[in-house]
Amino acid sequence: MRSLFRAWVLAGPLIAAAPLAAQDDTTFSAEDVFALEYADDPRISPDGRTVLFVRRSNDIMSDRTEGAIWMVPVVGGEPRLVVDGASQAEWSPDGRRIVYSGRDSNDRAAIYTRWMDSGQVQQVASLDSGASSLAWSPDGRWIAFTSNVDAERKPLAKMPKKPEGAKWSAAVKVIDHAQFRRDGRGFLDPAFRHVFVVPANGGTPRKLTQGDFDHDGPLSWSRDGRSIYFSANRNEGWELQTVESDIYTVDVGSGALSQFTSGSGAEGNPQVSPDGGRVAFVCMPNVKRPVWQIDVCVKNADGSGARNLTQSLDREVGDIRWGGNRAIYFTFDDRGEKKIGRVSLDGRVTTVAEGLGGTTLGRPYTSGTYDVAANGTLAWTAGTSQRPADLAVRSGNRSRQLTALNEDLLAHRTLGEVHEITYNSSFDGTEIQGWYVTPPGFDPGKKYPLILEIHGGPHAAYGPHFSAEVQRYAAEGYVVFYDNHRGSTSYGEDFALLLEHKYSSEEDAADHMSGVDAMIAKGFIDEDNLFVTGGSAGGIATAYLVGLTDRFNAAVAAKPVINWLSKTLTADSYIFQTHHQFPALPWEDPMHYWKRSPLSLVGNVTTPTMLLTGEEDHRTPITESEQFYQALKLRGVDTMLIRVPGSSHGIAARPSRLIAKTENILAWFDRYRTDKDESGAKGESGVAADEVSTP
Repeated sequence: MRSLFRAWVLAGPLIAAAPLAAQDDTTFSAEDVFALEYADDPRISPDGRTVLFVRRSNDIMSDRTEGAIWMVPVVGGEPRLVVDGASQAEWSPDGRRIVYSGRDSNDRAAIYTRWMDSGQVQQVASLDSGASSLAWSPDGRWIAFTSNVDAERKPLAKMPKKPEGAKWSAAVKVIDHAQFRRDGRGFLDPAFRHVFVVPANGGTPRKLTQGDFDHDGPLSWSRDGRSIYFSANRNEGWELQTVESDIYTVDVGSGALSQFTSGSGAEGNPQVSPDGGRVAFVCMPNVKRPVWQIDVCVKNADGSGARNLTQSLDREVGDIRWGGNRAIYFTFDDRGEKKIGRVSLDGRVTTVAEGLGGTTLGRPYTSGTYDVAANGTLAWTAGTSQRPADLAVRSGNRSRQLTALNEDLLAHRTLGEVHEITYNSSFDGTEIQGWYVTPPGFDPGKKYPLILEIHGGPHAAYGPHFSAEVQRYAAEGYVVFYDNHRGSTSYGEDFALLLEHKYSSEEDAADHMSGVDAMIAKGFIDEDNLFVTGGSAGGIATAYLVGLTDRFNAAVAAKPVINWLSKTLTADSYIFQTHHQFPALPWEDPMHYWKRSPLSLVGNVTTPTMLLTGEEDHRTPITESEQFYQALKLRGVDTMLIRVPGSSHGIAARPSRLIAKTENILAWFDRYRTDKDESGAKGESGVAADEVSTP
């Protein structure tokens, strides 16, 4: 069992070229990243008395975020460890057992059940490809799950026989699938996701679905236990289709498939009502747009009476669950915060809980998970601007927080304070919402350097949530400003579509710069020390912005797209992006792709700009960063390229990489700060922050 004790000392340097500086131990340090924890994936027992949740923590020795299943009474009490190194916990229908996924003694993916009274554990199955979407049958005898199955592969050409003892190069790999690589996994051997069942007491998994298609969870059993609902796109040419899937049922005995929905667009996340009479699911149209409405739909189990229940709610819904037989719960983002909604069968929508968040430690994205019991008890991950997610519940009219996972660390740290700001964009007067974080010891009578931090997506949302990266910047004396520019989600479809076919552009750039001006107008920003950074779509915006303005002292574009003409045909997201983000294919309208590319503006750039990208990034390949780096070198602009070995697009996915990202950004900005005297001490702001050597 891995220890959950905090680790306070780092084993060796985190960034070889930029050693961490000594720091006031009352503010948030780079080392503190390893001590952070958060609650995730709550599951309420059938009797409504106990909550399982996954406690995620950063292991300093493995440099991984690890999971362990814990439980706590709904009425409050001491949380207890159930099983270490596990996730995906689901209660059996009678509440006597749980099923979960983990690793066996040979480090293979495995499914386990655990008796909750005795603690006895039964290994149900070991698998080569892992298991997802675990679901108990209503009688508790079976467990359904999805898992990948390798497709048959035949060589294209017949090779001559290799002489005995000869050492030839590895055999060629033949690719003929449209989706042949994926960020985080690299080049893929052809495989398809299928639905399986296995006896809950252990046995041989049995594959229920057939064909070269992906069959997706979550899975939901019919109440008679005879069939399982799932979603899939089983159309001819499905690999090149984007927002298209239907809900099917598979007969557990015969494997016969029946199609339950057939509308244009995507239907998924099927959930059978407790009485078995209806099936709820999420539904969305197939439109050639970068964003679209996602709703809660419902249909009678006999296939009749299909209805859209949330068409009056101008927000995207997700994670639907029945609460009894007459209402469906769901999550939605609203003005930078995730909430839990409830819709009745007559379409009446109410908000039942707010404050979800805290399950993304790096940057302040909206996040959070929840569960609802048959008696209406709610459990959710409750985050704040000062804390990652803890576990909260509401039973009846009373809400309570059940955990305090980070008090041993953060109660002894002075953190940056988060404040809301709204302003109007200089482009067209559109109202933009943002937040700014003031550093520890903030004095409004002094001047502080400003970092503009731009979110990814671009159709995503930041909010007033805890962020390790932002807290590190604040601890080093910066005011950090971030906004939800036009195109961000959580403000409705029209606002999100303001960036349709124009990312990045002068329009979203105006949103950012208007925010910078609004911050300067507050009187405590040193306008001679402005900096900008962002990752993914935020990296694109950063690189585009420095082509439009020279107001920033320095910039860091993390994992950006620099040239849309090259990116769309070299990245794993090419099918989706060419269809939804652009009005035509690259060879049909190359000038549109070029206009959206930061490389088109590189001749204007004078701002020192660092590029930071994972070497195994298949979403925004490192060749994009290399193009900007080499162009800036040719122009004589100060630049630096930071390559993150072994990292895919999620460069902050491992704790040390999150630290490497923030400390290298701080070191780059520190090089170009002008508010320092000759000794290197910070000047007018009076903020005590030690020099970090330049990488």
